[in-house]
Amino acid sequence: MRIRMLVQMPPGARRNGQPWPAKGKTTDLPTADAAHLVAAGVAEEVSGKSRRPARDEVQ
Repeated sequence: MRIRMLVQMPPGARRNGQPWPAKGKTTDLPTADAAHLVAAGVAEEVSGKSRRPARDEVQ
């Protein structure tokens, strides 16, 4: 499942030895892991459709 991070994980936070993507970046995760993050409000599911970035994502 493809997700977009809605929060910046704490410095040094890792998943399987890799740093988490930065806030606003996308990544692919196993469905169960991704669904947990979405339910917790840490990430949002990314559909196949292109979307315009939210104002706080634009740098």
